[in-house]
Amino acid sequence: MKLNWFTRKGIFYLPAAVAGWLIFAIAFAYAVYTFIDIDKRSHSVSDTLINFVFNLLIIGLIYTVIAYFTEKRPVADDLED
Repeated sequence: MKLNWFTRKGIFYLPAAVAGWLIFAIAFAYAVYTFIDIDKRSHSVSDTLINFVFNLLIIGLIYTVIAYFTEKRPVADDLED
């Protein structure tokens, strides 16, 4: 089964289908929620950013793994031309 949810543009994966946009929206909403939650409990700007960067890297890694396995890959016949 081919899942063409994302297309790769350089090092970034852009959503190409409704399912891809849904995953992107969920990842973005979770990142915003995580930032707000960390900001409530932190005591300074640097404390917020230090804790948020790690969570953002984890969210980005999960998004990238999902996008890698569901990206639209070129067909082998197209590569021969």
